[in-house]
Formats: sequence, C-alpha cells, structure tokens
Amino acid sequence: MKILAISDKIVDIIYTPSIEDRLADIDFIISSGDLPNSYLEFIVTILNKPLFYVFGNHHRNTIHTEHGKKTGGPEGCINIDNRIIEYKGLLIGGLEGSMRYSPGEHQYSDFEMCMKINRMKPRLYFNKIFKKKYIDILVTHAPPLGIHDGEDLCHRGFKCFNGFIKDYTPKYHIHGHIHYYGSNCRWLTEVGNTKVVNAYGFQILEIQEP
Repeated sequence: MKILAISDKIVDIIYTPSIEDRLADIDFIISSGDLPNSYLEFIVTILNKPLFYVFGNHHRNTIHTEHGKKTGGPEGCINIDNRIIEYKGLLIGGLEGSMRYSPGEHQYSDFEMCMKINRMKPRLYFNKIFKKKYIDILVTHAPPLGIHDGEDLCHRGFKCFNGFIKDYTPKYHIHGHIHYYGSNCRWLTEVGNTKVVNAYGFQILEIQEP
C-alpha cells in the first residue's frame, strides 16, 4: 500500500490537478499538521482517497475567511487525534500538537502527552488481543525526543513517544514539525522495527498490506 505523507509545507507539485494522474496509485494520505484546511481539502478532493490528520501547533480552530468565520478541521478529512482507526486492515492512530512553549492551542507538556497516550491504551490492548498487534502507524506532529528534533523547547520531541515506540512497535511513526533544508538532512530513522519518518513537505511511503 502506498501512503502520501505530508506536513508543514505547501508543495507546488502536490498543489496541482496533475496529482490525479501522478499519484493515482496512492491508497491514502496522512497529514502530520500545520497545513491549511484548503490544501488538505484540495488533495482529498482531487485524489478521492481518505486523508487522516492531526493538528500542528500553528493550527487555529477559528479561521477568518471571505465568507466569515470557519471553525474546525478540513472538510472531508478524518481527525485521528487520540484515536486509533482501522483502514483496510491497517491500524492508524494519532496525537496532535507540539511541546508547550507559549500560550496557545495544540501544545502539551510531556506529562500531558503521556496522559493522552494513557487514554489510548484500552484500544491498544484491545487491538493486541483481537488484531494480534497494537498499531501499525502512529501519526504525530512533533517527533520523539532525540530523533529529528531541535534543541529549543518549541521543537523538542516528546520523551513519551520514545516509550510508545518501544512498547507498541508501530511499523511507522510519521511526524512533521521539523523543517529541513538541503540534501543532507535526515528524514528517516529506524528505531528497532519502527521507521520514524519526518513528513515535512511530502514523502511517499510503502507499507505491506495486511
């Protein structure tokens, strides 16, 4: 199965009707946050494939448009924050936001993020019992601590994500939030059996169909 993973940056070669032909073999889309609703709505409309997303720290719940105020997320897309959904046999879960660094929405302390993970645990253990696995893909905005993250508080990764990878071994942990430039920046790191992917801009990933 092919996944289009996107985050943080509008990409011209994606934001064009020609993606209908170039990315026709994509099975679904994952957004790791900080992209405009209009961009996500365009992609899901043109490709006509499911789009699963979490919010980034720069998303604002109230957006002012020429038609007035618009609240919430992109239409036609599925918010997976603090949820685990099943799509074609794949178990996909999400956790929004970044480390808390200022007043604002979609920011959490490491303790608060741990509490969000705790609320997912009943579904994780249900999956293990009845699906023989905890989760296939974890989608977050921020990265794990020490993997692709930055030194400043805003871009520091969550330590509890490292524990999540160790305990539940998703095949992929897809995140955004960390911008990179040039060809020498690392966007893929393997941690045990988990591939940690920075989806900044976009990445096309393949995962074995269950």
